[in-house]
Amino acid sequence: MAAKSDGGGGGGPAVRLESPGGGGDGGGGGARRAAAGVASPPSRRYRLRDGCWVLGALLVCFADGASDLWLAAHYYVRGQRWWFGLTLLFVLLPSLVVQLLSFRWFVYDFAAAAAAAGSTKGSAGSTKDSARGPRGCCRLCVWLLQGCIHLLQLGQVWRYLRTLYLGLQSRWQAEHRRRHFYWRMMFESADISMLRLLETFLKSAPQLVLQLSIMVQQNSIEPLQGLSASASLVSLAWMIASYQKVLRDSREDKMPMSYKGAIVQILWHLFTIAARAIAFALFASVFQLYFGIFIVTHWCIMTFWIIQGETDFCMSKWEEIIYNMVVGIIYIFCWFNVKEGRSRYRMCIYYVITLSENAALTALWFLYYNRETTSDFHALILVCVVSSSFALGIFFMFIYYCLLHPNGPMFGPHAGGCIFRQQPAPAPGSPADAVTSPPRSLPRTTGGEREGAPGDRDSCVPVFQVRPCAPTPPAARAPRTEGPVIRIDLPRKKYPAWDAHFIDRRLRKTILALEYASPTTPRLQYRTAGASQELLEYETTV
Repeated sequence: MAAKSDGGGGGGPAVRLESPGGGGDGGGGGARRAAAGVASPPSRRYRLRDGCWVLGALLVCFADGASDLWLAAHYYVRGQRWWFGLTLLFVLLPSLVVQLLSFRWFVYDFAAAAAAAGSTKGSAGSTKDSARGPRGCCRLCVWLLQGCIHLLQLGQVWRYLRTLYLGLQSRWQAEHRRRHFYWRMMFESADISMLRLLETFLKSAPQLVLQLSIMVQQNSIEPLQGLSASASLVSLAWMIASYQKVLRDSREDKMPMSYKGAIVQILWHLFTIAARAIAFALFASVFQLYFGIFIVTHWCIMTFWIIQGETDFCMSKWEEIIYNMVVGIIYIFCWFNVKEGRSRYRMCIYYVITLSENAALTALWFLYYNRETTSDFHALILVCVVSSSFALGIFFMFIYYCLLHPNGPMFGPHAGGCIFRQQPAPAPGSPADAVTSPPRSLPRTTGGEREGAPGDRDSCVPVFQVRPCAPTPPAARAPRTEGPVIRIDLPRKKYPAWDAHFIDRRLRKTILALEYASPTTPRLQYRTAGASQELLEYETTV
């Protein structure tokens, strides 16, 4: 592991595996670990609806790419070389970028899996000669297969199928193997979510604006154009909701998003992005040069706003800047939460800016559009479509936050806000000091959270803890049954960032090797400074 401790300790390794009894914890060791940043392996079972969701995502991905290629061929046959070139450019260039990134990740992960398997076979006593021939032949076949898949621009399709395979294996295998496959399935889901999110906003978003602009200029809608634009729009909305769902599923300190919430979030982004794209297309059909200036200016402002917010997503400063620039592209079309704290305030500011821009772009088009090709009645219909689509998107946003948010509804009989939210009851017979998912039992707070961040649903922490009236005496506790713990000498990233073991390939390589060699699935524990002081603070809060 190349990463070192960034503050405390000497120059030891950043990852180490500890057995259940190691570490020298005294009687309060379990409580101290519960206060630290522990990321337990996923305990949820893979369900049939999860597989259907993956198949739906695969269908959306295929429909988006196939419709764009079909439309490009249609433009070429009709002799519209300019539209053919732009359509094909927005298909191939983003796909090449994403395929290169996907293949780079495959190289790292395949090397990690080979190293883990080799070390396991060596420890079991197998000889090198007996495994060298088949393993070398199989590795060559895998390299050739993956090379052909990525050359054919099918890397995302392969990752979707692999995610489905790992999920089904986690459903069919025994307990230890089930958790092993589920963990790997979550890694693969995180990879495909990040890759597809990057691809949709580099390919589908400009493709949508391009096809809508062509429709406005031609004053007609061809079936292939409508199919391509619809597939791009659904792909954008689907990937934002899917990304948020997988991100929440990967973090044990956050409640998972239901499929009802994901569908409503798809509708939210579908209508807001549609209004945004139509406004862009209308303005670009009259003011091509000024539209380019507007897009660059908006991207620069949004990127500066994101950088000023000091996000914590990547493992290095330059990767963080590149990530902020990509998120700036996303902010051209829709809202995307990148930092914990006051998220609803930032979202309100963003949508006020977006509403103002949509109104200004549409009004300018309405004043200067070509009245020889477009009638006033059709122009009014387009203005109404922009406004009504944006209003529908905001309506579904309120539905999501008021009724279907994972933290609980904003209104209703069970909506107690941050103070009266019930804590999940411990499982019967479980030891009180077992290593569990601490953010749900004893959350970590910061200075900003203690001062209060009104309106933030994701960073809301319980203030009052209800203790049992008659605690179980220590002598009656069940024996400790916790498994090995992988201690990571890094602070745990806050939501909405991925945990470090999801985005750092070196860290994932080490964890997978340790997990592969361990007889039971280990849990991850991140470093938390001042855990005892935080525990004391919660103990004395009144």
